[in-house]
Amino acid sequence: MTLDVRHVDLLAVTGGVAGARSDPVSVEEPLEIRAEGPGQGATQIAVTMRTPGHEAELAAGFLFTEGLVRSAEDLLRPPVRELPVEGGANNIVTVRLAAPFDAERLKRNFYATSSCGICGKASLEHLHANAPPIPVSGPRFARSTLIRLPAALREAQVAFARTGGLHATGVFDAGGKLLVAREDVGRHNAMDKAIGRMMLDGQVPLEGRILMVSGRVSFELVQKAAMAGAPLLCAVSAPSSLAVQAADRLGMTVVGFLRGDTFNVYTHPERIDLDA
Repeated sequence: MTLDVRHVDLLAVTGGVAGARSDPVSVEEPLEIRAEGPGQGATQIAVTMRTPGHEAELAAGFLFTEGLVRSAEDLLRPPVRELPVEGGANNIVTVRLAAPFDAERLKRNFYATSSCGICGKASLEHLHANAPPIPVSGPRFARSTLIRLPAALREAQVAFARTGGLHATGVFDAGGKLLVAREDVGRHNAMDKAIGRMMLDGQVPLEGRILMVSGRVSFELVQKAAMAGAPLLCAVSAPSSLAVQAADRLGMTVVGFLRGDTFNVYTHPERIDLDA
């Protein structure tokens, strides 16, 4: 699926010379995510600003990383109902759950895990309670594999190549093969889309997989990666202090400033094979 891109008129200035032209920009629109259980009406869970495209993956991935959905078995078929609005865009989606759910509990859970001003201690405790520690067993990841990831993800960023205005998340296997890549104006949405795709395909937890993001690593991204059971989260930029704290407690390896043949390992370096 090609993400929505629109053209805008602008004034381009180069060396003091100005000229009018039209350039592509990434689209940003709201998406209302609803959940619906047996005998329950659709309940609004969240509204997020996102780049249109992969709505079903985004909605399913969001509910998964927020802890309401544990696997594809928790969903009915088809798992997501999309509601077109004026202009044909699917700006309302409903995730169909196989069992009833506590809407108020989900709203409280979302408040505690989103970037809404909750203190770091409370956020860490909530995450630790909802995301089990990642086992230390499993494959080690070769240095030669890690240094190939940024280029592989960038090659998959088709919309970014046109607009320069989107984040991306890629899911790779232990050997560096790209399994899923998703783009979005929001870095958290890009990860939800990628994890949502893997969840709908029955590929979670992400044991032996690598998550690679195009920007920095925030606490929210560590939270989502932990809910998916990813042992390794890589980024081209830096992690935040709370992201490092959370990853350390959860047993996740975080690699930052992954550029060329250099990178920093912030947590659990035992998973990285520097000689391979």
